Amino acid sequence: MDDASLPTESPPLPDAEAFRHWFDRYARSVFNFLCALVGRRELAEELTQETFVRAYEQRATLRDRARVAAWLFGIARNVSREHVREYARWDSLDDIFDGERQPEPTDGTTPDAQLLDAELRFVVRAALAKLEPDKCMVFVLRTFEQYSYEDIAAITGFSVGKVKTDLHRARLEMRRHVRPYLSAGQGGN
Repeated sequence: MDDASLPTESPPLPDAEAFRHWFDRYARSVFNFLCALVGRRELAEELTQETFVRAYEQRATLRDRARVAAWLFGIARNVSREHVREYARWDSLDDIFDGERQPEPTDGTTPDAQLLDAELRFVVRAALAKLEPDKCMVFVLRTFEQYSYEDIAAITGFSVGKVKTDLHRARLEMRRHVRPYLSAGQGGN
């Protein structure tokens, strides 16, 4: 048997420090992604923890360290799908995104403008909740997390064509749901 036929050594597993770095870098994005998918802040926190526990347990499956984000979002997607299968549809629109209270503005933003911003966030959350799960996932990853089509395909397991189609349809639906609010804010035009 020659050396060429010997099994190649797999890349070393990330140590605790490297994994902690991944958590620090990606936890907020994974949390926001899960919030958009499941619709509740508390649940998204639990699913984020579950995502990172699974990632640590499955760290040997990571083949390309340059694609850690895609790998983590893929695990998060699976965790959310398991939850949705188990508990059916979302039951709350509260705190879909970060959910943190915004500090009082110091830039001169008026209370009216703050109220309009809060209303728009609610309208967007409501519109997201109306999207089919696949469309919502693609929309969130592209619009809020700004991933490329190829990265979204890797995260979701969809083809690039399906990603583009779902994104296009999600954008159309989002516009349809948000447009009445925006038109009303401009005098109904």
